[in-house]
Amino acid sequence: MASDVRLKEQLPELTRRIVQTYTELSTISHLGHCPLPNYEVIIAAIEDLKEIIYPGYRRREGLHIGNVTYHVGDLIDGLHDKLTTQIARALRHEAGFSNDCGPDNDFEALGQAKAILFLEELPELRRALALDVQAALDGDPAVKTLDEVIFCYPGLEAVTVYRLAHALHQLEVPLIPRMMTEWAHSKTGIDIHPGAKIGRHFFIDHGTGVVIGETCEIGDHVKLYQGVTLGALSFATLRECNGIGRSDRHRPPFGDRL
Repeated sequence: MASDVRLKEQLPELTRRIVQTYTELSTISHLGHCPLPNYEVIIAAIEDLKEIIYPGYRRREGLHIGNVTYHVGDLIDGLHDKLTTQIARALRHEAGFSNDCGPDNDFEALGQAKAILFLEELPELRRALALDVQAALDGDPAVKTLDEVIFCYPGLEAVTVYRLAHALHQLEVPLIPRMMTEWAHSKTGIDIHPGAKIGRHFFIDHGTGVVIGETCEIGDHVKLYQGVTLGALSFATLRECNGIGRSDRHRPPFGDRL
């Protein structure tokens, strides 16, 4: 017991040494600055968005046409507030207001405008994702129903988050789209940059190890398998994505097999 007490007495000194590095290594500290987008809030927003896109498949049970309007309206209202704040933080940070938080009202107003424009995209995003769900059913003989795709396929999870993040990327929202797709990457093993352009009826089968880089353009009715990299294999020359699209540094490693 005495030895345990002596060991614990070392903790204040350890704390002092750790805190000292916050000054020495300020490039990986964000102290005394305006707040950055909150990672947990961004993840919560993704879950709310998936609840809207796939109603009845996620958290809320017992939904029907009589009560779904209230449920979705409540989610939209919450997303408006979350996204306004988080987008404003990202815009403020990109503008260089780190110590001086700058004119808050200007960033809040711009954040709200971009949040509303993004939420306006949700009906069209649902249409695009419905085609992606159908692509999985059409492209994999092992799947029996659309329900199975929505519940079980990591490729759909990754593409869902990508399409949401891409819409924010198109609205020139900084940082948050990357946070979203990297969260999906950690869950699925599928790495899709939000700046990539992916057409309709897209399916990733299995998916582990798939990388789709920022400058890649993928057309309609494309299916990818695990281990495919459309990524930075060379910075030297302009390359083709072998019929999938153009990229300044992206191409599939297996040529015409895709």
